[in-house]
Amino acid sequence: MDARLLCSTLTLLLSVTRALSSAEDGWFVKVQPEVRGIEGYPVVLPCTFGHPQHSQHSSLQVVWRLGHGQGATVLYRCTSRSGAPTCEPGPKQDQRYRLEGNPREHDLSLRISNTILQDNGRYYCRVEVQGREHISFEDKMGTRLRVEAPPKILGLSVEGTEQSGYRALCRVQGSPLPDVQWLGPDDLLEGSLLRPLAQGSTGHYHTVSQLRDVEPGQQYTCSASNPLGKEQATLYVLPPQPPLSLAGASPPLLLLLSLSLGAKVLLLVGMGVWMVQGGALQGLSCWRK
Repeated sequence: MDARLLCSTLTLLLSVTRALSSAEDGWFVKVQPEVRGIEGYPVVLPCTFGHPQHSQHSSLQVVWRLGHGQGATVLYRCTSRSGAPTCEPGPKQDQRYRLEGNPREHDLSLRISNTILQDNGRYYCRVEVQGREHISFEDKMGTRLRVEAPPKILGLSVEGTEQSGYRALCRVQGSPLPDVQWLGPDDLLEGSLLRPLAQGSTGHYHTVSQLRDVEPGQQYTCSASNPLGKEQATLYVLPPQPPLSLAGASPPLLLLLSLSLGAKVLLLVGMGVWMVQGGALQGLSCWRK
């Protein structure tokens, strides 16, 4: 019991020491723990920082990353020089990202335009002071971006054979993951989800629902819904058609094919005779000369 109490006391003292050191240092970064956005619309990730008033910064560098550690991806980087009105990004900077705030006013907020579902993740902002003493500071918790999207039906198809039976497949995308229902000719039908068909992070936003024992000559509706909306698509299952073959073709069709083929053969034979006769006549005229 005493050992546990001692360990708790040391942990508390360490936390207080770190807090006092941070307060004396005067640096801090303030972010919003979570930001929600909608697919296709811009979103802003707030980030502000503070530093000692006596610090003089000739150049500031701002870095935004998606993820933490070795697997992190640098999304945005810009440099704010003394006297410059803006923070200049690099020449190969993705135009979807731009700095919403002004680093000289302690604002590092990032704007993401035309957000997509793959933008979901945790973002970290970092400020670096360049000069005689290189200082850097970043928030350790980051900002969780949640991009939501209304349902979208990506595809509707039918698979199977007359012997094994037919099934309808409905591929759906959305966040939160949409709920899928099937409507038959008369009433609501029971479908089932196929998981996982999508690999990686996209599997969180894609799902496939199947409806078994669909009948040719009928139509079926796939309905996908989530809190942001609803979308439907209707599929009509065509009856299977027997394959065409020459053996089963009607006599007029065979007659037409025979006449067409015969006309091509006669035309080729005629051209050959004309060329032979023409060549013979030409040769005869040359011999007479």
